[in-house]
Amino acid sequence: MQRRLRHEPNTLNELETLAKAAGYEVVEVVEQIRRADPRFQIGRGKVKSLAQSVKDKKAERIIFDNTVKPVQAYNLAKETGVQIIDRFSLILEIFASRASTAEAKLQIQLARLRYELAHAKEKVRLARMEEQPGFGGLGVYEVDVYKLAIQRQVHTIRKKLYRIRGRRILHRKQRHKRGFSAVSLAGYTYAGKSTLFNTLSEEAQPTNLGLFTTLSTTTRAISLTGNQVLLTDTVGFIDRLPITLIEAFQATLEETIFSDVILLIVDASDPLKEMQRKLTVSLDTLRTIGAHGIPLLIALNKIDLISENEIRRRLIHLKSTNARIITISALRGDNIETLKQELWRILNTQNHVVITVPITNKVHSFLSWVFDISKVKKLEYTSSCARIEFDAPPIIADKIIGRAKQLEGTLLAVSSCNEG
Repeated sequence: MQRRLRHEPNTLNELETLAKAAGYEVVEVVEQIRRADPRFQIGRGKVKSLAQSVKDKKAERIIFDNTVKPVQAYNLAKETGVQIIDRFSLILEIFASRASTAEAKLQIQLARLRYELAHAKEKVRLARMEEQPGFGGLGVYEVDVYKLAIQRQVHTIRKKLYRIRGRRILHRKQRHKRGFSAVSLAGYTYAGKSTLFNTLSEEAQPTNLGLFTTLSTTTRAISLTGNQVLLTDTVGFIDRLPITLIEAFQATLEETIFSDVILLIVDASDPLKEMQRKLTVSLDTLRTIGAHGIPLLIALNKIDLISENEIRRRLIHLKSTNARIITISALRGDNIETLKQELWRILNTQNHVVITVPITNKVHSFLSWVFDISKVKKLEYTSSCARIEFDAPPIIADKIIGRAKQLEGTLLAVSSCNEG
């Protein structure tokens, strides 16, 4: 069920795909074009129509593409006799069914609890009124007690995730010290990320489980023109992915933020407008998680499913991204060697930088940080400053230069070079 305004897009196809991914059999798809009703989200006439459809088709749930407030879900449940869930709850169900690691399960639990916390007052008020179809009995809780119980659980989960994140940061630093570059796979869910991961890593991670096959990071060493590079697969993006979920999966998505190149997978077999919508969502999500500025390579995937003319049309529409684009078929292996060569070319581009920073009580931590994230070629001290030469990818070099300027340092030289 989707209620939308006339100028808003119809996203019922994606909702139906999500519902099927969660294991539901869809018996009817309903749309209404009107403003939101504060009591029911949809109009009262449509509520009666839904109630009759539920009875006729023996439906067990109604799934909304819209965000449904607790009071709206309560009112709709009373009228229809079945549980009401919205897009957020549906995505959580899929995530829960896909979660295979302790970290992913903790992240999903955290997202669910934070959602409960935001609606605690309203849910407790409704629970006091009477039993609700599909709602747990919360009447025994006062609002403050209920909220405190959730807050304690959130605190416990965050502590566990913080420890996991600490181990990941340590592993990342160790990999960097050993000279490994990192490539992160990103893209809309079901674009073929896991298939490409398998092709590049020569592994066999699950790929045919539907949406959100990958919820935890998987990192493997791969060879690019004879050079060892780390490749990481992460959770796929989706339109209107709730901010609660983005924040819960921040530790997982962090691998994208700290990569040297982002390989963004785009499904070429989608209709053109759909492909553009998903690309926009992916780019917006990358900006949201703080990954803008990292070198981007777009892999236009599934070219085996469309004609040469359609491939050219899509390439024309992708020009506005200003990113390098490689057309591939991850399943069939088309242009994979070209993709590897381009990835290595991007990774191999370094800035050679020479800076000086005055010797203060902050200089040692700064220099330690530079050693961690770049390849230091030379370090010299004078009575008043430290002079350091290093090679780093452009985005890392810019960060170091910016930090040096904050410490009243001076940029002496910067040039582009390619490692041999």
